[in-house]
Amino acid sequence: LHAFPLDAQMYVGVTHHLAAHPITPNLPGFGGTAVPEGEPSLDVYADAVAAELDQLNLERVVLGGTSMGGYVAMAFCRRHAERVAGLALIDTKASADAPEAADGRRTMARLMADEHTTQPLMDNLFPKLLGASTVSDRPEVVQQVEGWVRDAPPASAAYAQRAMAARPDSFDTLRAFNVPSLVVVGAEDVLLPPSDSEQIAEVLPDSELVVVPGVGHLSPVEAPELVATALSGLIVRVDE
Repeated sequence: LHAFPLDAQMYVGVTHHLAAHPITPNLPGFGGTAVPEGEPSLDVYADAVAAELDQLNLERVVLGGTSMGGYVAMAFCRRHAERVAGLALIDTKASADAPEAADGRRTMARLMADEHTTQPLMDNLFPKLLGASTVSDRPEVVQQVEGWVRDAPPASAAYAQRAMAARPDSFDTLRAFNVPSLVVVGAEDVLLPPSDSEQIAEVLPDSELVVVPGVGHLSPVEAPELVATALSGLIVRVDE
């Protein structure tokens, strides 16, 4: 499950290095899909993922998500726990937003919805998405991610920001979730630093923590081969 405000194409590099054939859905509103109606909630995204699995006749999966995709994965675990055989949480956190952070999301959502622009994301989010090493040494990755952020649909981004602002704390959900789990974080992630991932790994009963050197918040984009290797290890553990 993809990060905000990107879509499923962020995983192209990871899928290239995986022997398995992962399903990389676009969450509602992204990748050309329609923005959901009603009160924004990550549960809407989680139920959409469940519906897609139904269409594919998949009862249980190894579920993974990056950043917002991780929040959706945790919502899925609350609502459809029996369908999760393994869990990968990448550059994400289990705590709810602090009040000031939630207010900031809602303010940004209003700006994007009212002005029909993602410029607030370029100003406030984009500078924090990539690690310092990537910014310094890999201009092609910086250019790619900049294009993805600029292309994000403003209405979809506004809905997602409101949904993330309303999300609950997920630590109790994870503490009771005893399936093989993987926690991945970029060592240079300044948006959700390694300490957030360490807290997740501490509460998951059967987890492995992987810190990816030299990358930031979008480790599947910045280091797809290393992330694919970690995911492959999780799949092996699930199959044992």
